[in-house]
Amino acid sequence: MDTLAFLDHLKAHPSYKNQIAHIEQVPRREPSYGELEEPLHPALHSCLEASHLLPLYRHQAQAVNAARSGKNIFVVTPAASGKTLCYNVPVLDRALKEKGSRALYVFPTKALSQDQLRGLRELASPLGLECATFDGDTPPQERSEIKRSAQMVLTNPDMLHLGILPNHQSWSRFLRRLNYVVVDEAHIYRGIFGSHVANVLRRLRRLCAIYGANPQFVCCSATIANPKEHIERLVGLPFEVIDEDGSPYGGKDFVFWNPPIIDQASSSRRSANTEATFLFTELVSGDIRTITFARSRKLTELIYIYARDQLTKERSEFAQRIRPYRAGYLPEERRQIERQLFEGELLGVVATTALELGVDIGNLDATVLTGYSGSIASTWQQAGRSGRRGERSLSFLIALDNPLDQYFMHYPEAFFGKSFEHILTNPQNPYILKHHLLCAAWEHPLDDEDEGVFGESFKGARGELEEQGLLRDHSGRWYLSPRISYPADEVNIRSISRERYTVVDASQGYREMETVEAAVAFFQIHRGAIYLHQGEAHLISELDLSSRTAYAMPVDADYYTQTKEITDLSVLQVNQRKEARGVSVYLGEVVVTTRVVGFRKKRQFTEEVIGDEPLDLPPQTFHTVSFWFDIPEQAAPQLAMKGLDFAGGLHATEHAAIALLPLFALCDRNDIGGLSTPAHADTGKAQIFIYDAYPGGIGIARKGFELVEELWQATLKAISECSCEEGCPSCIQSPKCGNNNEPLDKRAAQMILEALLAQ
Repeated sequence: MDTLAFLDHLKAHPSYKNQIAHIEQVPRREPSYGELEEPLHPALHSCLEASHLLPLYRHQAQAVNAARSGKNIFVVTPAASGKTLCYNVPVLDRALKEKGSRALYVFPTKALSQDQLRGLRELASPLGLECATFDGDTPPQERSEIKRSAQMVLTNPDMLHLGILPNHQSWSRFLRRLNYVVVDEAHIYRGIFGSHVANVLRRLRRLCAIYGANPQFVCCSATIANPKEHIERLVGLPFEVIDEDGSPYGGKDFVFWNPPIIDQASSSRRSANTEATFLFTELVSGDIRTITFARSRKLTELIYIYARDQLTKERSEFAQRIRPYRAGYLPEERRQIERQLFEGELLGVVATTALELGVDIGNLDATVLTGYSGSIASTWQQAGRSGRRGERSLSFLIALDNPLDQYFMHYPEAFFGKSFEHILTNPQNPYILKHHLLCAAWEHPLDDEDEGVFGESFKGARGELEEQGLLRDHSGRWYLSPRISYPADEVNIRSISRERYTVVDASQGYREMETVEAAVAFFQIHRGAIYLHQGEAHLISELDLSSRTAYAMPVDADYYTQTKEITDLSVLQVNQRKEARGVSVYLGEVVVTTRVVGFRKKRQFTEEVIGDEPLDLPPQTFHTVSFWFDIPEQAAPQLAMKGLDFAGGLHATEHAAIALLPLFALCDRNDIGGLSTPAHADTGKAQIFIYDAYPGGIGIARKGFELVEELWQATLKAISECSCEEGCPSCIQSPKCGNNNEPLDKRAAQMILEALLAQ
């Protein structure tokens, strides 16, 4: 692709208003190769040679050598660097040399399993080896044969948790011979999902030991800051990290694109969705194969609608060659879109992060990222979906009107020069661990030796389950209570709660459209909400709490909806306290209660508020981990003397600090919550709380506690250097504020942060 010619085309376009804030020219890289310490099986060597996969790149050879020496390995290299061979080669080599050898491949999604199966079969079938996927889409009549004869089984954490481990007796032949466990895209396993998967992998290791097996783990990931710490916490075993990439790279022009300011006084900018639509349609119109990433299901549908309508007016022949793609669609819909993209029928898709992973969707030339994804690792992963065939490619990061995105637009070196973030998981989270101990007890009675598998929180969690009557001790072994049946079915490993709401189309005989997690249902499918499905707007006419069903009707709406909520927080316990610049900072356990009290209607494109309506929904309460800090005593009277709003300053500081915290911890802004108050009921002091937005906590608040001074400094820099007069979305306003960003005082926030840092 001639990237510079396309950028010149954009600069000459009437819509161009100096949006290019920075262009990072990532250079080409030539390959470097490695040597194997021992030759491969001759049949495998011939097969790789015929497929033009030899010689092996340096990191591939290092991985094969380490795996053959019996080590658990973690390969951490960028997208399209050939990580697949790092596990396929040792697995296939062992299967050819050792009759009966078995391998289990774990991918985060069914789509990725299906995609990897195609590539694996191209190598395995000529060698006479059998491989198959085993997931929710596997026909029942094929399952017994897969268990009996497949040397390599590809699955996902959900099926491993729900279908394989609880039914391990039928997998006993496979588990006894299990030599390798492959865990791909390991950077995806963070937060709640990662904490669940860590316990699923511990249950797998436990059952393998019972069957006399001790499989090696071969894991792969995009680049992260703490690879060894992350993988050893995820799997619970020692690992060797391989992170020197030897693959070639075609180079990339990475463009930071900042929407133009449309109101100088408020520094408000044109919608990032509008900019994404413009770039996507220009790329597609230029016959450039493109994927545009959006940060939510709703935005995926909106950008697709905007682009489809624009192309219909200007280049109708291209309007039918774009599609939206996201979770929630039926499997056959997703497979069709993947196939159409791979085969070139489609020129572009608008997708959620469901397509961020390594599904082979063909040779893409450009990627458009609508907003910073929440982590540098994920941003590079998304950008890496283009240029996967060695040609120079183009990527755009469109800044949202929030402090973190704008921070990168003004300081691109903070992105391109910063090391990747730390991945945070917490397998010891009691809300998660206790569920998996019940699952493990169903699979095989627990005993004291299981502490070595599940960690230091094992005995305490087991004791609580025993007190609740869910486990029973019999001669030093703990059995599941007879009143519990199939506990795995009660655990949704992608969230804290397994509860889900169903959205039905009331205009078509109550046809099921999709499901929504209970944790976000009140925010997305409340009465009066506009809900998008396959590019079509639906009005939620009723939300039945008893049956967990939302009734939707197709509607022609030119607006979207945004909830308003009230949050309360109570301190349960202070676990740690420290002094930072003479200010007391705390880390502890809290109870958070959120009540959705209404919603606001906003025009598409213009963001004009066209109405507010009340809601009466039950509160949602959960225990979590928070850090909070005192405010210097002199701050309040100094602000009063200058006529500034103390509460507004606290609120603005809270918003900006939450927005900047992802700089230090691999998380999304939506993974964090906050509360600020001039006088908290439990402490009697003015304080700012920032908490993990998940029951039990996942480590974000702890990271904020550790790095609080750096967080204050970055927050002050973002606020003080923003050009707005009174505060804007680029510095102190939050799109998820339940109080409609009131009160906020930018100057007061600056003075509070200056006081915190000057102590």
